[in-house]
Amino acid sequence: MLVYNTTYHVEDGQEKYFLIWMREFYLPEVEKEGTLRSPRILRILSHREEGSTCYSVQFEVESSALLHHWHREQGVKLNEEMLRIFKDKVVGFPTLMEEVE
Repeated sequence: MLVYNTTYHVEDGQEKYFLIWMREFYLPEVEKEGTLRSPRILRILSHREEGSTCYSVQFEVESSALLHHWHREQGVKLNEEMLRIFKDKVVGFPTLMEEVE
């Protein structure tokens, strides 16, 4: 099982709007497609940067090939929408991780 994680740096004052957008738009859109599962949003407590709050948004995905397909078909559009709404007030950094048993 792979975990697709995106760490978001959210400018102070935007946290409430970011979380609403994530819960009401982004996550439901991702779940419609069905490739990414088990979404969760976590606040990062370590490595706090002044002027921002960091969040981790994680999904489970079966393979990197499925993730790549999802990113081309849906991920790019969602990132463009986030950029349109939040401009440079929210910046995301993706990471693909593998569960170690």
